[in-house]
Amino acid sequence: MTRQLFLFLSRQRSVRNWMETSQSARKLTRRFVAGETLEQVVAVCERLRSDGFLCSLDHLGENVKSLEEAASALDAYLKALERIAERALNATISLKLTQMGLDFSEEACLDNVRALVERARVAGTHVEIDMESTAYTDRTLDVVEKIAAECGCVRAVIQAYLFRSAADAERMNRLHIPVRLVKGAYLEPDSAAFANKIDVDRNYLTLMKTLLDRGADPAVATHDERLLGEALRYARERRLGKDKFEFQMLYGIRRDLQRRLVDQGCRVRVYVPYGTAWYPYLMRRLAERPANFLFLLRNLFR
Repeated sequence: MTRQLFLFLSRQRSVRNWMETSQSARKLTRRFVAGETLEQVVAVCERLRSDGFLCSLDHLGENVKSLEEAASALDAYLKALERIAERALNATISLKLTQMGLDFSEEACLDNVRALVERARVAGTHVEIDMESTAYTDRTLDVVEKIAAECGCVRAVIQAYLFRSAADAERMNRLHIPVRLVKGAYLEPDSAAFANKIDVDRNYLTLMKTLLDRGADPAVATHDERLLGEALRYARERRLGKDKFEFQMLYGIRRDLQRRLVDQGCRVRVYVPYGTAWYPYLMRRLAERPANFLFLLRNLFR
């Protein structure tokens, strides 16, 4: 119910206006979004690097309204890759294909992603292609496969709440394409996704083991402490070194847990969003974890 509520609120203009002007909402935004400019996010990434973390820069924005907007997003990511190389940030970039123009032209989208992957290769890093709703799953994985075959330097995302994900994970493993495993944050029909958390968690565990067994440099992306513990236990059981996989967590969420994992010698990559199009991202974060909503409520009365 919490997810449906926030996804509904995310479409309400009055709520958005309040979020963009409220001091309490700005405080919440600063917790989960590193800043609006590239220099602000680079400063955050440099601090995270000094604390032992890896990063992935996410220039916020999806479902652009034109190919011209996609070109602007491309330019923003090219500049981010330039900074990553200049500052030796040991960071990747994360992007959505609708941000690269997928709604208008698959060929233009492919060209944009190719340009980023080629620049990422020169910078010594790679591109993480985020997953969106099921309306885009097939097209997203098709683009990932094409880019991986041509250039490499790309990682896909698999969402554990989808029924189809076991087959998709096996497909990525066969092609030696790295995968980031997430639970999933979009509202999907019961015909496509598990509705109950217990079923999502069970499928996440199954997919995680599949990726640790046969995946190429998999990323376990969750803040669920029980699932993280299971990943560590399974890796020990399989005698899998901590350099063979990484954990990925969101900027501003479970910082205590992120620190604990790094202190245990794990690779932890923090997904660091920035830019002015923060509102849809923030609403999804609130929808995912009731604790995020409680954080907002506490600050409303301070």
